[in-house]
Amino acid sequence: MADKVVPVVTRSTELDDSTLQSGECVRKSGVSPQHTPATKIWFGRVSNEPGHRSPPHHHEECETGGYVLKGHGRIYFGEDYKEYLDMYEGDFVFVPPYMPHVEVNMSTTEELVWLTCRTPDNLVTNLPDVPDEALEGYRRA
Repeated sequence: MADKVVPVVTRSTELDDSTLQSGECVRKSGVSPQHTPATKIWFGRVSNEPGHRSPPHHHEECETGGYVLKGHGRIYFGEDYKEYLDMYEGDFVFVPPYMPHVEVNMSTTEELVWLTCRTPDNLVTNLPDVPDEALEGYRRA
């Protein structure tokens, strides 16, 4: 008989940071294959300090959903990262598989915090970086 799988609670002080990362975009797992019985989902907290951003990256075959808890985020995508979407507290976002993108905190004074869920895991492929100046409207703190 297989081991019985039961609910697991990850306390806010026990988030796992051994998941894949992208530069200054910090991901911490709440539910993931790394530290729960989950096998087909990654759900965690993502944060960017004021004025910080990720390098270009994609999440391989993962479908990604996000929910902004606080702050003003922007996702750059498309050819030379010329397209972008802004996100604010209470907004949801979907990023398709294999879509190269850059996640930024547009505020130079407030932290950006969001919850992210992807299937089947937090897969990350980091890509060559682009200069800050290539990202319209972005500035560091």
